[in-house]
Amino acid sequence: MADSREIFEKVLLRLGTESKDIPAIVSEFLDKLITVQEILETDITAAYDGDPAAKSREEIMLSYPGFEAISIHRMAHELYNMKVPILPRLMSEIAHSITGIDIHPGATIGPYFFIDHGTGVVVGETATLGHHVKLYQGVTIGAKSFQMNEDGSLVKGNKRHPDIGNHVVIYAGATILGGTTLIGDHCVIGGNVWSTRTVLPNRTVIAPQGVEEIDKKI
Repeated sequence: MADSREIFEKVLLRLGTESKDIPAIVSEFLDKLITVQEILETDITAAYDGDPAAKSREEIMLSYPGFEAISIHRMAHELYNMKVPILPRLMSEIAHSITGIDIHPGATIGPYFFIDHGTGVVVGETATLGHHVKLYQGVTIGAKSFQMNEDGSLVKGNKRHPDIGNHVVIYAGATILGGTTLIGDHCVIGGNVWSTRTVLPNRTVIAPQGVEEIDKKI
């Protein structure tokens, strides 16, 4: 019976990875799993501390869609950074189909990450999220527009998605767009906010962009 390493090697080969590179890729990825596990422990803590309905860490691991999505993402992200073709995106789409949460494997997400409820969350490829970030259902961290080459084709590989600071909460239905958009540390973005501009640290945005922004009480 094939072990996990052998199965992994066969998958990489079928997806077009150069056979000479496969043993090194497998070894590197397996070495990274310890670090992935350590970060996932922080995500469990964030969910347990951030959800009064959570009864145990086991409940979070076994039943929370947000934890399933981030578990798959953290492994896919390592493979993405290793430039493994196709597989990271396949993994993200498996998570998407199961949970309704769409996180591109290129997105960089810090520890203590929690998605509450989760359905409809979208995080784009070049987004970065700091530590202790909490998202609710329907949040989009996406691109504002797409640059075009002279021949009309899309520019690939440029920064298109926002940067989210540390200790940020983004409530249900909020949409944050643009590669130069930054949400500062300790911000709260209210539900259904639509924003393409930077928000300074320690602010609470409670209405659509340009309507109302107030200092956060801390």
